[in-house]
Amino acid sequence: MSSIADNIGSVTRRIQKATLLAGRQPGAVHLLAVSKTRPPEDLREAFAAGQRAFGENYLQEALEKIEALADLEGIEWHFIGPIQSNKTRQVASAFSWVHSVDRLKIARRLSEQRDQSLPPLNICLQVNINEEDSKSGSRITELPELAAAIGELPNLELRGLMAIPDPDQPEADLRASFRKLANTLKRLKTDYPDAGPLDTLSMGMSGDLELAIAEGATWVRVGTAVFGKRPVKS
Repeated sequence: MSSIADNIGSVTRRIQKATLLAGRQPGAVHLLAVSKTRPPEDLREAFAAGQRAFGENYLQEALEKIEALADLEGIEWHFIGPIQSNKTRQVASAFSWVHSVDRLKIARRLSEQRDQSLPPLNICLQVNINEEDSKSGSRITELPELAAAIGELPNLELRGLMAIPDPDQPEADLRASFRKLANTLKRLKTDYPDAGPLDTLSMGMSGDLELAIAEGATWVRVGTAVFGKRPVKS
């Protein structure tokens, strides 16, 4: 059975190869190790192998890991799960990035509750790219107004967009979903140049990261290919 370090090496090579094939600059794409449900020991092993950015979906679980791994200098925490209004204070305090902002109310609370001593909180707007009723995220038509309003908030840095396209759609449709998100970001950057850097596309996972990179991903969110399959609950 391969180790977490071996897995990180394999995923990193996949990212590098896909980046090269897409004609993009080396280092243009970053690996976000999705560590939900994984014990702190697994994250510590990944850190020892050179991984620094970890994505968490569940706040309480994440806070426990952040405390357990507080000795790891340079570790970077990304929140990638749904955000409830009553949890924004803890998210604003504990994380460097939030990939799952989908409405102005949440953004305002994160801005108000971000400690002034901390750097601005990097955020991505989550987009319901396939307009699925079961998925969180803003509709594309809502993004211009949302981006303009968030650009006025202090303590936040609007970095870009995140989406979780339907992984079961045909490859051509999946690629089209990634391209649609990339084109949406380009339009926002042109129309709202003062809203934030707008330099980030958080898209692509273990099974489709090559497609996402070909269409412009800058963060790929990878769990299974890094940590292995989650144990089946009894």
